[in-house]
Amino acid sequence: MTTDGAEVLSKTVTQDEAAILDAWNAALREGTSLQSGRIREAELQTQVKAVFGQLRDALASGGFDADAAGFASLRETLADISRSRAIQGFTPTDTANFVFSLKEPIFEALKRASGTDATSLAAGIWAAGKVLDRLGLQTMEIFLASREEVIGRQGQEIAELSTPVVRLWDGILALPLIGTLDSARTGVVMENLLQAIVDEEAEIAIIDITGVPTVDTLVAQHLLKTVAAARLMGADCIISGIRPQIAQTMVHLGVELNVVSKATLADAFAVALRRTGRKVVRQQAAVEERR
Repeated sequence: MTTDGAEVLSKTVTQDEAAILDAWNAALREGTSLQSGRIREAELQTQVKAVFGQLRDALASGGFDADAAGFASLRETLADISRSRAIQGFTPTDTANFVFSLKEPIFEALKRASGTDATSLAAGIWAAGKVLDRLGLQTMEIFLASREEVIGRQGQEIAELSTPVVRLWDGILALPLIGTLDSARTGVVMENLLQAIVDEEAEIAIIDITGVPTVDTLVAQHLLKTVAAARLMGADCIISGIRPQIAQTMVHLGVELNVVSKATLADAFAVALRRTGRKVVRQQAAVEERR
């Protein structure tokens, strides 16, 4: 039955190629791939022709084991399509339907080719279902893995963008934090801050936590690690943006930062200026002092 099924499927796919391709293209046009605007019809048709041609050649080489060497080029093509669709923002359903929508056109072609031969029809349908199901699962596995890579990379880029180090004055840096601090993000924060301290030869770094929703013992530990690393680089740290609610929470939890802290970034900046021997005065007051 296995050999007969492979032979029936291969023969049908080769002889009825034009009709199968037309039906497959029609099914894909009715789907959401083209409607989403993420892919053009010409590109979709190119992918259809390439995949179908490699499927036909793989079946002609004998057998319908999608994991066999004869299907290697087809698997690689589907992998490339899955990766590109993960980057383009296709849904898992759209990606899976690219392969699974080929089932119905092939089944219809098998019906036409088999006629009243139920045994041949059953063998062909069984073989087609097995090979397409396996190819579809492989496509989804690669799509999901690629999307996880994209999400991970985007998360890393967002983490880097959400932890900018700002130069407030000569030797004074500010690091405004927004969102929750975890171990991975603390590493990015620490790396950015230490590099900025080296580049700017900073004496003081202000860590502003106005945008941090809560501060618990874990977040406090991450802050202390960042402060300790900055001190090793020769820069003192000031923490600003501790709101009343956060202050109460920290007192109840018994959290001690053991570092100078101010309520606002402006207050912390004023402290930093005094520590570096600077003073900001109004222009009129400066004129009166000179008199």
